[in-house]
Amino acid sequence: MDVLVTRGTIIGDLLDRNPQAAQILTEAGMHCLYCPAARGETLEEACQVHGIDCGPLLERLNGK
Repeated sequence: MDVLVTRGTIIGDLLDRNPQAAQILTEAGMHCLYCPAARGETLEEACQVHGIDCGPLLERLNGK
């Protein structure tokens, strides 16, 4: 990805910039990516709701 993904990145913005991120998020356990509420959440908020450790997910989204 050319733009750094952070804990404050909005899910909808991430998916608009990088549709391939949906696969990573889905594999992590986020299956409601396209519902209106999810699109407005930050990555950190979505991780909290789904009980996901945000750190490793951020590394994966940022290609590390």
